[in-house]
Amino acid sequence: MASPKLRRSLSEIPSQILSTISSLTSLLQSLNPKHPNHPLNPNLTILNQFSHHLNPQFVIRVLKTQQNPYHALFFFNWASNPNPNPNNYSHNHFTYIAITDILISRNLFSLATELLESNNKLSDFMMGKLIKAHGDLGHIRWALHLFDRVRVRYSGRCLFSYNAILGVLVRCDRVDLAEKLFNEMIGDMIVKPDVSTCTVMIKGLCKMGEIEKARKVFDEMSERPNLRTFNTMISGLCKKGLMNAALEIVETMKGSDDCLPDTVTYTTLIDGFCKIRDLEKAKRCFDEMVSRNIDPNELTYNALIDGLCVSGDVDDAKSMMIKMRLNCLKDTIVTHTSLLKGYCIAGRSDEAFKHFKDMVGCGMKPDSKSYEVIVNEYCKLSRPNDAINTLKEMTKFGIRACSFNKILNVFVELKQPDRAVVLINQMRQMGCRPNFLSYNAVICGLVKAKGRMKVVEKLLMDMVMNGFDPDATMYGCLVEGYRDIGNEEMAMRVSREMIDKGFVVNRESS
Repeated sequence: MASPKLRRSLSEIPSQILSTISSLTSLLQSLNPKHPNHPLNPNLTILNQFSHHLNPQFVIRVLKTQQNPYHALFFFNWASNPNPNPNNYSHNHFTYIAITDILISRNLFSLATELLESNNKLSDFMMGKLIKAHGDLGHIRWALHLFDRVRVRYSGRCLFSYNAILGVLVRCDRVDLAEKLFNEMIGDMIVKPDVSTCTVMIKGLCKMGEIEKARKVFDEMSERPNLRTFNTMISGLCKKGLMNAALEIVETMKGSDDCLPDTVTYTTLIDGFCKIRDLEKAKRCFDEMVSRNIDPNELTYNALIDGLCVSGDVDDAKSMMIKMRLNCLKDTIVTHTSLLKGYCIAGRSDEAFKHFKDMVGCGMKPDSKSYEVIVNEYCKLSRPNDAINTLKEMTKFGIRACSFNKILNVFVELKQPDRAVVLINQMRQMGCRPNFLSYNAVICGLVKAKGRMKVVEKLLMDMVMNGFDPDATMYGCLVEGYRDIGNEEMAMRVSREMIDKGFVVNRESS
């Protein structure tokens, strides 16, 4: 099946050309593209009937309709030297981009490299594509290898490859290495960073919380920042809560002709103000956005709705959702999860539970976050049975269950550690492995309940087999448990083990 984008592009092509492309594709599909000279293949001269159609646009269209990348490559190679060639056709930069994109999209990197190299087309631009493709697959070492290769080949004059490798390193959280390459780039002065270079570095530095370094890159840019650069810097400042600095940058954007604030800019500001609980300024940004004829999108509304809900103003949040619908935007599970949180924060638990049931009744599928809100609220109300039933419902719908530790703690608080033991043993069946906190809550709860040391020993063995060792608190509980049942020998043994592992024994445990 052709993709929607491809179907749209094909619908814009004249029917006669479409018919020719269809005939050519059918013929290509009858060939064995990996063995073109195979005796069972039709005579390749049959392709000559299409020679007079060859031009870059036609070739690109044919390439994009091929489901098999080897058919695309076969056609590309044939079209590079057709005989006859009434149009004097030869591939151009864009046809090489088209075949390279096809081969890269199917992870045929060697074929793409070989094709480009044999035709002397392995340019900085094309190498940038290969570097990015390897990075997208997590092949970081190979991406770096390609970058080193192109840097040597072009004596450092490889801006596209620099931008590609910096993007790869930022996406895989190797910002330290990206920064080193960026500094080398500036120090060598062989190739000057462009807007894309600076934008990716700003993004990486903001991602690592290095906001001052990011601001330095932004302020020292030799070219004027574009809209993406502005929004990246604003996002970094907002995530750090530096809203005044973010507003200053927005003011400079307002005074420009080519980089006016857009929906992303205002949505970022609104989310930033909501995160620091400054709802008045968030609303002011929203109103200013509308007054400047900039349309809010789902992310804008959801950011403001979430901010209102976190502040407990769930009624205003509901009004905002209605406004969202009136503007022909659809509320999503993200919107409703925020409302669920809002009800819970406002102490309106029953309304949260009702809203959750209404959501499901309307055909909306809750996700793990919305379920987690409900489970946590049941735990807060000391209703572990309802919380467990909610977890079972999650499992039934194929959603990974959550918040087990909170339920375990509720059982311990209610002095029902035996029920906690049952739940911890059921966790794996419900798609979640117990962690150290799970074991710690139940083991210490059992010790305090007295007379459960056999069960404690079984759980402790299970915990160690799953890779978790007791900490000082748990050792203290175990010593206390053994002393309560008069087993001084085991109490001393646990104390010695505790000392051997470097934990300090307090007076109560000694």
